[in-house]
Amino acid sequence: MEQAIDERHKEKAALRQESYARKKASATQEKGLIIVHTGPGKGKTTAALGLAFRALGQGMRVGIVQFIKGAIPTGEAALVKQLALPIAMYTLGDGFTWNTQNRDQDVVTARRAWDQAVQLLRDPALDMVILDELNIVLRYEYLPMDEVLEELRQKRDMLHVVITGRNAREPLLEMADLVTEMKLIKHPYKSGIKAQRGVEF
Repeated sequence: MEQAIDERHKEKAALRQESYARKKASATQEKGLIIVHTGPGKGKTTAALGLAFRALGQGMRVGIVQFIKGAIPTGEAALVKQLALPIAMYTLGDGFTWNTQNRDQDVVTARRAWDQAVQLLRDPALDMVILDELNIVLRYEYLPMDEVLEELRQKRDMLHVVITGRNAREPLLEMADLVTEMKLIKHPYKSGIKAQRGVEF
C-alpha cells in the first residue's frame, strides 16, 4: 500500500516537473512587469512591500509612493527611516476619502502624489516603483486614467511597477502583466476587533 502511494506520488511529481520545464523553456522574454494587487481582501500593500524587500535583496533600487495613506503614520514608512533603507518613500495622502469628505482637496492631493510618482517612474536609477493605493485614486477619478496609462506605456523596458488598491479598473487590468485579486474570507473588523498596530498600520 505504502509503495503504491509512493509510486503515484513520484508519477505526479514527474508530470509536474515536466510541465514546469516546458513553461520555463517557453518563457524567453525579459521585461519590467506591471503588477496589480487588487480585490476586497487584506494584503495588497503587504504583498507589494514583500516585493520591495525581495528586490532590495537582489541589489535593486526601489521607490514607493503611497496615495491616500498619510493621516496615520505607517509601520513601513517608519522602518524605511529607522533602517535607512535604500527606498525612495513618499507617503502623500490625507487619509481615507470618507474622512476628508472634500473632493477638491482629494484631487489636489492625488495630483501632488502622482507628480512624485512620475518622477520615480522616470528615474533611471530605480528598478521597481510601487504606487500604493493608486487604484483608489483612479476609481474615484481623482486622476485621469488616460494620463496614468500613457505614463505606464512609456516606462523603461526593465522597470517593474506595482499598483495596489481595491477596485482596479479594467483598462489597467488589461495593460498589466500580472494581476492578483485578494479575496476576503474573514476580517477581524466584523468581530469588533479594532485595527492592530503592526498588522493594519
